[in-house]
Amino acid sequence: MSSSPTAPTSTTPSSSSSRSGAEEGAPNRVAFIACGAIAQPAAAVVERHGWAVDVHPLPPLLHNHPARIAGEVRALAERLAETYARVVIGYADCGTYGALDDVCHELGVARLPGLHCYDVYAGESRLERFFDEQPGTYLLTDFLVRSFARTVVQEMGLDRHPELREAYFGNYTRVVWLAQQPDDDLHDLAQQAATTLGLPLTVVETGDHGLERALAEHLAR
Repeated sequence: MSSSPTAPTSTTPSSSSSRSGAEEGAPNRVAFIACGAIAQPAAAVVERHGWAVDVHPLPPLLHNHPARIAGEVRALAERLAETYARVVIGYADCGTYGALDDVCHELGVARLPGLHCYDVYAGESRLERFFDEQPGTYLLTDFLVRSFARTVVQEMGLDRHPELREAYFGNYTRVVWLAQQPDDDLHDLAQQAATTLGLPLTVVETGDHGLERALAEHLAR
């Protein structure tokens, strides 16, 4: 288990709040634009440290439409920059193929490291090892475990056309759950997800230390 990072210096001991629009903000606070899939754990990390950060989530289903991510991030970042001291982007590249990096460069803001949020939780080197061992690895996070029936089964039409499972997942060989806060209920849901895909489940406990460290590094800049 990695140690907790040093919290960034702040004179405002306020805890976080999760917001969805362009609120009044504050000149001494940071707006964290979060992928909806990491908004809740990010807010928990912020509250744990008492950082002067407000979490502004975007819809998690944007991950099913990555071409829209950069534009949605740009619109919200421009709006929040009017009232916040700083804006930080709680996305990795997330399938935008550099489009999000272009937005970050133009607006002078930073995003989370890596290609996907899986990198933030597990670390790039560990993920590389997973895929070297089995290229057909399908990854889940706690959010995806909880929302699998909606974000995967319903969104991909598997509830209406189960025959699509082979077309979508026929080349996968296992499910790896990157478990941030595992418990019996989540484990049961993860097993159900793996069973739905017809794949064996591997559980890798990651905690939220990678997300915590990435946030701390951004806020300390």
